[in-house]
Amino acid sequence: MLNISPRPRRSCLYMPASNMRALEKAKSLPADTIIFDLEDAVAPDAKEEARANACDAVRSGEYGKRELVVRINGMETPWFAEDLSQACLSGADAVLVPKILNAGDIGRISSLLDEHDKDAKTSLWAMIEMPLAIVNLGAIAATGPDTRLTSFVMGFNDLAKEMRAEHDRTIFGPVMTQAVIAARAYGLNIIDSVYNDFNDPDGLERECREAGKLGFDGKSLIHPAQIETANRVFAPQPEAIDEAQAIIAAFKDPVNAGKGVLVVDGKMTELLHYRQAKQLVATAEAIAALAK
Repeated sequence: MLNISPRPRRSCLYMPASNMRALEKAKSLPADTIIFDLEDAVAPDAKEEARANACDAVRSGEYGKRELVVRINGMETPWFAEDLSQACLSGADAVLVPKILNAGDIGRISSLLDEHDKDAKTSLWAMIEMPLAIVNLGAIAATGPDTRLTSFVMGFNDLAKEMRAEHDRTIFGPVMTQAVIAARAYGLNIIDSVYNDFNDPDGLERECREAGKLGFDGKSLIHPAQIETANRVFAPQPEAIDEAQAIIAAFKDPVNAGKGVLVVDGKMTELLHYRQAKQLVATAEAIAALAK
């Protein structure tokens, strides 16, 4: 199984690539990831201009240490092929593809990425927002070790629409758990869906805490005002870091060499906890490095 990257993805902010003011503002925002959006936020007659804007932004080198992702238009659209090609050529860290349905979609997109990006710089993020994607979650995630796929991004707005359901977060609880299990089984990262009311910080915090408890890496966001909450909630807490460091120190102690189970601070601690502790500390260190 692949190791999940410690790179922070607490806050993944969508920015409409047709809006130059938004792209300029993103250069100074403390989001871990900027997602230049060519899809939902862009009208059909602005698609090509938005593509050029996004690719220019990626190439500019003016976004510091932020991870830069381009959400392209779906496979069934007339913009898909050029979006994918140009995003790769720009050097984007990843392309986010909407409306993934099955493992075959991942294979086809990954093959195209191989054609356009020989150096394998650009990874594939998959939007999980269609009923068929939920049915096929395990099979989609299983392609990860052999393709460019590294991350799931949940899209509950579209999923609710396709289900003909009310947009009620409670109905997605089983889906969230299933998606996290599938992602972790194959070493993928996973990002929670957006919270639509950017004037409700308390509601956003509730959703972030719920997603963090389930094991999500971070949350996709629609407004800069949401960044602080996501960054705070999804960051490892000081007490958790202290506990993790104690576990690491105990397993590294020569006295405990070769042992698979230890007692650390009165708790039975196994190699599983040691691996989790190293992951948590690595994430905390990566967050600290972003702030420098």
